[in-house]
Amino acid sequence: MARRNEIGTAVIGSGFIGTVHVEALRRIGVRVTGLLESSPELGSQRAAALGLSRAYTDLAELLADDAVQVVHVTSPNELHHPQVKAILAAGRHVVCEKPLAMTSDESAELVALAAASGLVNAVNFNIRFYPLNQHVASLVRDGGIGDVRLVTGRYFQDWLLYDTDWNWRLEKDQGGVLRAVGDIGSHWLDLTSFVTGLRVESVMADLTTFIPVRLKPAGPVITFSTERATGAVPVEIHTEDAATILLRFGGGARGSVAISQLSPGRKNSLAYQVDGSASAVAWDSEQPDQLWIGHRDRPNELLLRNPALMNADGIAAARLPGGHVEGFADTFGAVFTAVYDDVAAGRPSPDRRYASFADGHEEMLVGDAVLQSSRTGRWVDVARPR
Repeated sequence: MARRNEIGTAVIGSGFIGTVHVEALRRIGVRVTGLLESSPELGSQRAAALGLSRAYTDLAELLADDAVQVVHVTSPNELHHPQVKAILAAGRHVVCEKPLAMTSDESAELVALAAASGLVNAVNFNIRFYPLNQHVASLVRDGGIGDVRLVTGRYFQDWLLYDTDWNWRLEKDQGGVLRAVGDIGSHWLDLTSFVTGLRVESVMADLTTFIPVRLKPAGPVITFSTERATGAVPVEIHTEDAATILLRFGGGARGSVAISQLSPGRKNSLAYQVDGSASAVAWDSEQPDQLWIGHRDRPNELLLRNPALMNADGIAAARLPGGHVEGFADTFGAVFTAVYDDVAAGRPSPDRRYASFADGHEEMLVGDAVLQSSRTGRWVDVARPR
């Protein structure tokens, strides 16, 4: 079995998320061989800024490098399918940012190709790997809150609040037909399915675009940037700013979620509450080291993330001792540690806790149902192969 420092990895994309990937890989001891950007010039600039020795000129050159065993795909959404397909064909393990593809037909193809290859495949639903979420998943699985009855929550951000805010995700040909749901709502849906062990069976969705025209700058804008570019032009927007979704889960549980990218003051608030027949649990990503546990007949509890107090799966995801807050970037180290344990073994583990391509495809299918429901105004079942 290979050790992590013997595994060579390349990263496609070096924006906000790509940079987090590079830094997390270094922290867990993986050797980053280089990166690929949208142009050789930008690649050279970003490689120098990140202290990487190589910028690949194109994907073919990257895949011709025998030192590369794993490729992380953090490029814009429309590139995921062709890039991942080429990477699998070249016999490399893959970690892909969500969404896995632009359509469920594309994601289904990638699931099949990955399964046939036997290679490690992961979609970076990193929020699973806040330690308390790993703890909750095992707690619920072991009957710690009784039968799951109600799953509620939100995912709110404010970075697209103004009509002058811009990002490539706003345009459906680059980000996909679902924006708020596909970009951040998919994290909530994956996380709540993970912690409850239940799949979404049907949805009733309402999607809204509050800002139908935005000012698109002449040049590129980095995700979450507050800069206002000059020379902006009005552009019609055909992706949703916000969504409210009713959910029916397998086993009879019910749920609801609100998703928004223009909620003032909410920078990155993914919150859920799972109500069971015995007790409840609630968590918010803006206070990630706190888990609320609700009871009827005794005082409620507040569990602060502490390896000494969590179950084995929570402990495995923890990077730091109690009292030392673990945040967003730490989840990448935790999920990549799990992924690279499988890479070192040369194959996916049957009991992996990170999201696979199959999980990424699952969220594409839920997204299809959300979109159809919003257009018809009716409950829509999630279409899965029989």
